[in-house]
Amino acid sequence: MRDYSLYVLTDEALSCGKSHIELARLAVEGGADAIQLRDKHMESRQLYETALEISEICRQHGAVFIVNDRVDIALAAKADGVHVGQGDIPAAAIRKFVPSEFIIGVSAGKVEEALKAQEEGADYIALSPIFDTSSKDDAGHGKGIEELKKMKQSVSVPVLAIGGINENNVKEVITAGADGVAVISAVVSQEDVSAAAANLKRLITEARGI
Repeated sequence: MRDYSLYVLTDEALSCGKSHIELARLAVEGGADAIQLRDKHMESRQLYETALEISEICRQHGAVFIVNDRVDIALAAKADGVHVGQGDIPAAAIRKFVPSEFIIGVSAGKVEEALKAQEEGADYIALSPIFDTSSKDDAGHGKGIEELKKMKQSVSVPVLAIGGINENNVKEVITAGADGVAVISAVVSQEDVSAAAANLKRLITEARGI
Protein backbone atom coordinates (compact mmCIF):
# COMPACT_ATOMS: atom_id res chain seq x y z
CA MET A 1 0.00 0.00 0.00
CA ARG A 2 1.19 3.51 -0.77
CA ASP A 3 2.44 5.59 2.14
CA TYR A 4 0.76 8.99 2.47
CA SER A 5 1.89 9.65 6.07
CA LEU A 6 3.41 13.05 5.31
CA TYR A 7 1.94 14.49 2.13
CA VAL A 8 3.32 17.92 1.17
CA LEU A 9 1.69 20.27 -1.32
CA THR A 10 4.08 22.65 -3.05
CA ASP A 11 2.98 26.27 -3.34
CA GLU A 12 5.38 28.93 -4.56
CA ALA A 13 3.11 31.75 -3.35
CA LEU A 14 3.45 30.51 0.23
CA SER A 15 7.14 29.62 0.12
CA CYS A 16 10.04 31.81 1.13
CA GLY A 17 11.02 32.41 -2.48
CA LYS A 18 11.56 28.75 -3.29
CA SER A 19 10.36 27.07 -6.49
CA HIS A 20 8.10 24.01 -6.68
CA ILE A 21 11.14 21.94 -7.57
CA GLU A 22 13.19 23.20 -4.62
CA LEU A 23 10.26 22.66 -2.26
CA ALA A 24 9.74 19.10 -3.48
CA ARG A 25 13.41 18.22 -3.17
CA LEU A 26 13.76 19.67 0.32
CA ALA A 27 10.52 18.10 1.52
CA VAL A 28 11.44 14.56 0.41
CA GLU A 29 14.93 15.00 1.84
CA GLY A 30 13.17 15.76 5.13
CA GLY A 31 11.10 12.60 4.92
CA ALA A 32 7.93 13.52 3.01
CA ASP A 33 6.22 10.40 1.67
CA ALA A 34 4.19 12.16 -1.03
CA ILE A 35 4.42 15.41 -2.96
CA GLN A 36 1.58 17.18 -4.71
CA LEU A 37 2.39 19.81 -7.33
CA ARG A 38 -0.24 22.50 -6.91
CA ASP A 39 -0.25 25.60 -9.13
CA LYS A 40 -3.42 27.21 -10.46
CA HIS A 41 -1.66 29.85 -12.58
CA MET A 42 1.39 28.33 -14.27
CA GLU A 43 1.17 27.84 -18.04
CA SER A 44 0.82 24.24 -19.18
CA ARG A 45 4.28 23.93 -20.75
CA GLN A 46 6.02 25.22 -17.64
CA LEU A 47 3.82 23.07 -15.40
CA TYR A 48 4.71 20.00 -17.44
CA GLU A 49 8.45 20.73 -17.27
CA THR A 50 8.19 21.33 -13.53
CA ALA A 51 6.26 18.09 -13.09
CA LEU A 52 8.90 16.16 -15.03
CA GLU A 53 11.63 17.30 -12.65
CA ILE A 54 9.59 16.64 -9.52
CA SER A 55 8.64 13.22 -10.86
CA GLU A 56 12.32 12.29 -11.06
CA ILE A 57 13.06 13.70 -7.59
CA CYS A 58 10.23 11.67 -6.08
CA ARG A 59 11.31 8.54 -7.92
CA GLN A 60 14.83 8.86 -6.55
CA HIS A 61 13.51 9.17 -3.00
CA GLY A 62 10.74 6.58 -3.24
CA ALA A 63 8.05 9.20 -2.71
CA VAL A 64 4.62 9.33 -4.33
CA PHE A 65 4.13 12.16 -6.84
CA ILE A 66 0.67 13.61 -7.40
CA VAL A 67 -0.41 16.49 -9.65
CA ASN A 68 -3.30 18.67 -8.57
CA ASP A 69 -6.26 18.83 -10.99
CA ARG A 70 -4.34 18.30 -14.24
CA VAL A 71 -4.72 14.69 -15.36
CA ASP A 72 -3.03 15.51 -18.67
CA ILE A 73 0.08 16.88 -16.96
CA ALA A 74 0.18 13.96 -14.54
CA LEU A 75 0.08 11.41 -17.35
CA ALA A 76 2.54 13.27 -19.56
CA ALA A 77 5.07 13.68 -16.73
CA LYS A 78 4.60 10.06 -15.58
CA ALA A 79 3.40 11.15 -12.15
CA ASP A 80 1.92 8.50 -9.87
CA GLY A 81 -1.48 10.12 -9.90
CA VAL A 82 -3.77 13.12 -9.74
CA HIS A 83 -5.78 14.82 -7.03
CA VAL A 84 -9.17 16.37 -7.77
CA GLY A 85 -11.76 18.31 -5.83
CA GLN A 86 -15.54 18.19 -5.80
CA GLY A 87 -15.76 20.67 -8.68
CA ASP A 88 -13.29 18.84 -10.93
CA ILE A 89 -13.68 15.94 -13.35
CA PRO A 90 -15.07 12.95 -11.37
CA ALA A 91 -12.89 10.01 -10.40
CA ALA A 92 -15.13 7.68 -12.41
CA ALA A 93 -14.40 9.60 -15.61
CA ILE A 94 -10.66 9.69 -14.92
CA ARG A 95 -10.53 5.99 -14.15
CA LYS A 96 -11.76 5.19 -17.67
CA PHE A 97 -8.63 6.43 -19.41
CA VAL A 98 -5.72 6.09 -16.98
CA PRO A 99 -3.53 3.03 -16.25
CA SER A 100 -4.84 0.70 -13.54
CA GLU A 101 -2.03 1.64 -11.15
CA PHE A 102 -2.66 5.38 -11.57
CA ILE A 103 -3.61 6.99 -8.23
CA ILE A 104 -6.72 9.14 -7.97
CA GLY A 105 -7.15 11.21 -4.84
CA VAL A 106 -10.35 13.10 -4.11
CA SER A 107 -11.10 15.90 -1.65
CA ALA A 108 -14.25 15.43 0.40
CA GLY A 109 -15.87 17.59 3.04
CA LYS A 110 -18.37 15.04 4.31
CA VAL A 111 -18.96 11.31 4.50
CA GLU A 112 -21.41 11.25 1.57
CA GLU A 113 -18.80 12.77 -0.76
CA ALA A 114 -16.18 10.32 0.48
CA LEU A 115 -18.43 7.33 -0.15
CA LYS A 116 -19.24 8.52 -3.66
CA ALA A 117 -15.55 9.10 -4.44
CA GLN A 118 -14.66 5.62 -3.23
CA GLU A 119 -17.45 4.12 -5.33
CA GLU A 120 -16.13 5.98 -8.38
CA GLY A 121 -12.64 4.57 -7.97
CA ALA A 122 -10.75 6.97 -5.69
CA ASP A 123 -7.60 5.47 -4.15
CA TYR A 124 -7.61 7.84 -1.20
CA ILE A 125 -9.82 10.54 0.26
CA ALA A 126 -8.64 13.85 1.69
CA LEU A 127 -10.92 15.37 4.32
CA SER A 128 -10.73 19.06 3.47
CA PRO A 129 -10.34 21.10 5.55
CA ILE A 130 -10.08 19.45 8.94
CA PHE A 131 -9.20 22.76 10.62
CA ASP A 132 -9.61 26.36 9.51
CA THR A 133 -6.79 27.33 7.18
CA SER A 134 -5.50 30.40 5.38
CA SER A 135 -3.49 28.38 2.83
CA LYS A 136 -6.53 27.71 0.62
CA ASP A 137 -8.89 30.63 0.06
CA ASP A 138 -11.85 28.46 -0.90
CA ALA A 139 -11.47 25.82 1.81
CA GLY A 140 -14.34 26.87 4.07
CA HIS A 141 -14.59 26.14 7.79
CA GLY A 142 -12.81 23.21 9.37
CA LYS A 143 -14.79 19.95 9.57
CA GLY A 144 -13.14 18.80 12.79
CA ILE A 145 -11.78 15.61 14.29
CA GLU A 146 -15.21 13.98 14.65
CA GLU A 147 -15.84 14.21 10.90
CA LEU A 148 -12.47 12.57 10.33
CA LYS A 149 -13.42 9.68 12.61
CA LYS A 150 -16.77 9.24 10.84
CA MET A 151 -15.11 9.27 7.44
CA LYS A 152 -12.54 6.67 8.53
CA GLN A 153 -15.34 4.39 9.71
CA SER A 154 -17.28 4.81 6.47
CA VAL A 155 -14.71 4.11 3.76
CA SER A 156 -12.09 1.42 3.21
CA VAL A 157 -9.57 3.50 1.26
CA PRO A 158 -6.96 5.62 3.09
CA VAL A 159 -8.21 8.90 4.55
CA LEU A 160 -5.89 11.89 4.73
CA ALA A 161 -6.57 15.15 6.51
CA ILE A 162 -5.66 18.58 5.17
CA GLY A 163 -6.13 22.13 6.39
CA GLY A 164 -4.56 23.95 9.31
CA ILE A 165 -2.38 21.01 10.35
CA ASN A 166 0.89 21.85 12.08
CA GLU A 167 3.28 20.54 14.71
CA ASN A 168 0.84 21.44 17.48
CA ASN A 169 -2.10 19.34 16.26
CA VAL A 170 -0.64 16.69 13.95
CA LYS A 171 -0.54 14.05 16.70
CA GLU A 172 -4.23 14.61 17.41
CA VAL A 173 -5.07 14.04 13.74
CA ILE A 174 -3.03 10.85 13.49
CA THR A 175 -4.38 9.51 16.79
CA ALA A 176 -7.91 10.10 15.47
CA GLY A 177 -7.18 7.65 12.67
CA ALA A 178 -5.88 9.65 9.70
CA ASP A 179 -3.72 7.58 7.36
CA GLY A 180 -1.75 10.69 6.57
CA VAL A 181 -1.64 14.46 6.87
CA ALA A 182 -1.44 16.82 3.92
CA VAL A 183 0.25 20.11 4.67
CA ILE A 184 1.21 23.27 2.86
CA SER A 185 2.39 26.15 5.04
CA ALA A 186 3.57 23.90 7.90
CA VAL A 187 6.39 22.82 5.57
CA VAL A 188 6.71 25.04 2.50
CA SER A 189 6.39 28.35 4.36
CA GLN A 190 9.16 27.47 6.79
CA GLU A 191 12.68 28.79 6.37
CA ASP A 192 14.11 25.28 6.69
CA VAL A 193 11.75 23.10 4.66
CA SER A 194 13.61 19.85 5.26
CA ALA A 195 13.73 20.37 9.01
CA ALA A 196 10.02 21.21 9.12
CA ALA A 197 9.19 18.03 7.18
CA ALA A 198 11.46 15.94 9.38
CA ASN A 199 9.85 17.31 12.54
CA LEU A 200 6.32 16.53 11.33
CA LYS A 201 7.39 13.04 10.26
CA ARG A 202 8.85 12.44 13.71
CA LEU A 203 5.62 13.56 15.37
CA ILE A 204 3.55 11.31 13.08
CA THR A 205 5.76 8.33 13.96
CA GLU A 206 5.47 9.12 17.67
CA ALA A 207 1.68 9.41 17.46
CA ARG A 208 1.51 5.94 15.90
CA GLY A 209 3.78 4.52 18.57
CA ILE A 210 6.16 3.11 15.98
